[in-house]
Amino acid sequence: MPSSDRRGESTCTGLALESLSTPPSTGSSLPAVLIHEKRRSRPATGSIPDVLDMFRCEVRFYQEIAPVVGVRVPACYRTEATDAGTLLELEDLSSWQPGADPASAAKVLAGLHERWPNEALSRWPWLRKPGAAVDLLETLYGQTWPLIAGRSELGSQARELGERLVGRVAAAESAASAAGPLVLTHGDASAQNMRTSPAAEIALLDWEDVGIAPGVADLAWLLVSSVEPDRWDEVIAAYGDAGHLDVVLPAIAVQGLLSMSDTAAGSAESQAWGTRLSSAAARIG
Repeated sequence: MPSSDRRGESTCTGLALESLSTPPSTGSSLPAVLIHEKRRSRPATGSIPDVLDMFRCEVRFYQEIAPVVGVRVPACYRTEATDAGTLLELEDLSSWQPGADPASAAKVLAGLHERWPNEALSRWPWLRKPGAAVDLLETLYGQTWPLIAGRSELGSQARELGERLVGRVAAAESAASAAGPLVLTHGDASAQNMRTSPAAEIALLDWEDVGIAPGVADLAWLLVSSVEPDRWDEVIAAYGDAGHLDVVLPAIAVQGLLSMSDTAAGSAESQAWGTRLSSAAARIG
């Protein structure tokens, strides 16, 4: 798994998240533009963000990958990583429309994956590899599943899938990692981490989960997290070669079920997760 001992700050170019618009830092040579300041405290020792070094990985993404990534991301004006945490000063895209058309988003993801086939890890060896922190994920899922197993929003197929995954998260992750060539992936390609400009340009935000994996994993998470099942075939077709989608879906379903647990039982959000997870379960068989 990636780890970074970088210190200090740098400037970077390239293209945020929820917006906290502020002027550039005192002493900055930047023009007076609105920016999004993303500040992360040092994560708790042993937590998933700590073990995966998520916050420093996002800093390194903006320092090293964003200038050449080939998709629209927020412009980065300043990065900082210290023992206390990290800081990013990014282009404020709060005026853009939240989310993205899922078929258009799938095409953006396909372009990202096609740009970096088989070479991302050699160029950026700190990128997260498949299976990182899977022991923590296995434990978390085992603790979480009993809390949501009885939700009425889960159809019978999704519930059966959830039961099968108990104690088999590591196996699901291993199978997903072998589902295709390892390419540069966003890692959390949900509609929540996308913005659309008035000209229909799509920007990808929040790169804390950047890593290498089969590209179809990004597509699978887009589907499970954000796309109504009646549009899945359209979105898959827009992506292109989605071979072995069924192989990555069990690992993606783990993430979906964990996300479902963060919603209130019976809520519209929980019902939406149940519907999409049922669609995933049906495709796994």
